[in-house]
Amino acid sequence: MKYMKLGTKPDVFYTEEASRAVVSDVPSDLVVKVGNTAFHLHKHMLLPRCALLQRLSSSSEVSSPITIDLHDIPGGEEAFELCAKFCYGITINVSAHNFVSALCAAKFLRMTESVEKGNLVAKLEAFYSSCIVQGWKDSLVVLQSTALIPEWSENLGIIRRCIDSIVEKIVTPTSKVTWSHTYTRPGYAKEQHQSAPKDWWTEDISNLKIDIFREIITTLRSTNLLPPQLIGEALHVYAYRWLPISRSRSNSEAIQDDAAEKNRRVLETIVSLIPAEAGSVSVGFLMKILNIANLLGVSPVTKAELVRRTSQQLEEATVNDLLLPSHSATTQKTCDIDLIKVVLESFLEQQRHQALPDGISLRAIGTVGKLIDAYLQVVARDANVPVSKIASLAEALPPAARPMHDDLYKAINIYLKEHPDMTKEEKKQLCRALDCQMLSAETHAHVVKNEQLPLRTVVQVLFYEQEKCPGHAASELQRQESSEQASSSQTVENELRLRHKKNMRKEAGMTSIDRSSSRSYHTRTTKSQETLNIEPHKQGIAIDARREAEPRRGTEIEEIHMSRSDAKHTRLGRS
Repeated sequence: MKYMKLGTKPDVFYTEEASRAVVSDVPSDLVVKVGNTAFHLHKHMLLPRCALLQRLSSSSEVSSPITIDLHDIPGGEEAFELCAKFCYGITINVSAHNFVSALCAAKFLRMTESVEKGNLVAKLEAFYSSCIVQGWKDSLVVLQSTALIPEWSENLGIIRRCIDSIVEKIVTPTSKVTWSHTYTRPGYAKEQHQSAPKDWWTEDISNLKIDIFREIITTLRSTNLLPPQLIGEALHVYAYRWLPISRSRSNSEAIQDDAAEKNRRVLETIVSLIPAEAGSVSVGFLMKILNIANLLGVSPVTKAELVRRTSQQLEEATVNDLLLPSHSATTQKTCDIDLIKVVLESFLEQQRHQALPDGISLRAIGTVGKLIDAYLQVVARDANVPVSKIASLAEALPPAARPMHDDLYKAINIYLKEHPDMTKEEKKQLCRALDCQMLSAETHAHVVKNEQLPLRTVVQVLFYEQEKCPGHAASELQRQESSEQASSSQTVENELRLRHKKNMRKEAGMTSIDRSSSRSYHTRTTKSQETLNIEPHKQGIAIDARREAEPRRGTEIEEIHMSRSDAKHTRLGRS
């Protein structure tokens, strides 16, 4: 860093109580009060170089000593003392750190060339033009110091000239960047690169106040020489430098109380500077900024713009991008599911307004659907997340977002395991978005065995499994019944035929009996009568046995129907 040395005499200023005086044999005849300090000086040393003091001294009626109040001098006591030492010829060093206050004070005292040749203002302006604006670090330090005297710095053109110098260096090809700069990114080794990285300047300008930073970014964008992604990187670095993005929630309340207004202004400015081009900043960065916006309570316009920009890039997000802490004072430490739902609803609204036949991009909505289900699986492990928030986010997705519901079921199953004390109504609320028809066969098998699920869900799965092949099951049952009925009819018909044949044989046997032998006839008749007296009993037993056997197959079929019907009614009754 460069500096300018003026004067050759040693420092003879000393402090006595609340006064600053000069070691001299000549008594002081000029008292200048600046703030709480009174400077006891000499008119013959200051008046020849300070036009303001000349005018104020001439208007004073008191001859000696003269007291002048300069409480409004820019730079205060230190700046006035530097100008006074210059008038005494005492050695002073001017650098980027004290240049702004020295120039503003010299201008205030009218220490110009019109008063005396080689005056302080001319020397400071020469140093500014030849040294400060030519250096990278010097220009940044000067810009930082202008925050103490913003109006004077702006009116004297200090800020504008420094900004132009910085922008000129930023747009310089990286191969020609030879000046010192700060670049502390992890994994970057300067000795391994022949030229500076494209974003070599982002860390240095992140130390500037937001107004100066805004002016630099606005000027850079007007040149159209840098890609929007590089502008976005500068915004990213600045946001992490000034906003409580990476801090835990335990510090959030203290930050909100101490510097809420300052942080709110920084955030709103950053949002206004984001380039309009898609992808200029990452969706993860937008998510974090939106989360902090909720904490700081930014304006509705800023929040709406952040939601819109974030939802435009939601398809690019990862689960980690969505894991943002909730800043609600009424809830325990948990993820901000409500914020994710707001972004999701904005995304869906934008998709509906796109010029597509069905009003929605299936590829984009499918990607976001997988993202949301994966996010639900993570937040479901949080014991502090209420079931209403999980169910609300799950139901926010349209049917087109989930070709299959396996991932949603995984999230539900995880939540059920982490919250074993749920009521029946809470379980029903949790499973409302689950469509059992959209589950794979493997998931179906898991659902049936899952005792944590509501019975209604299990019954639906069983019912849909049965309905998957209704034609095959019905035809198979009808075939079995027809086969059994045909077999039974054939058995009865065969029995009737056999009985008819036996009767015919009996009639034929009775006709061929020898009627001439009455004894034989009587004997046979007696035996036949005995036989007839016995046979009806045996025949009755046989007939009863056949009658019992014939409906047996039909009874078995009926029992099969009854068991299936009872099982169906039992499953439905469980719901």
